[in-house]
Amino acid sequence: MTGCTGTCRPGKRGGQGLVEFSLVAVMTVIMLLFVVEMGRALLVYTTVANAARAGVRYATVHGSTRAVGAAANDASGPGSNPAQVLTVVKNFASAGALTTSLLVINVTYPGGSNAPGQSVNITVVYPYDPLTTYFSKTLRLGSASQGIIIY
Repeated sequence: MTGCTGTCRPGKRGGQGLVEFSLVAVMTVIMLLFVVEMGRALLVYTTVANAARAGVRYATVHGSTRAVGAAANDASGPGSNPAQVLTVVKNFASAGALTTSLLVINVTYPGGSNAPGQSVNITVVYPYDPLTTYFSKTLRLGSASQGIIIY
């Protein structure tokens, strides 16, 4: 007797471990890429949302009671896309490693003025460029924020 009870095959070579490892390794790499891509997309979205909020905060605090000029503490409007608000949004977005030239920023004053009690709306959109080509390159991440001018 050789000690085999019917489960041993003399000519078979082991390869099952290699096949299982390759399947699990491919799925693990795909899952890691997905986690990295979603984390990066969340970082970009959070930066865009916070940039919109920072722009609204600047516009609400720098309303009509400030003197109009070119300094950073001047009034914020009432025209469409005032330069001071755009600068604040771009500066905030650049801290999150976004390309500020790709930002689409829209600042509007629905009431037509920047007087206290009037509202200001800011919309910021950024074209998200994924690291992997699996995701669509046309994904645009955006956020809108609204505030009431208090000064």
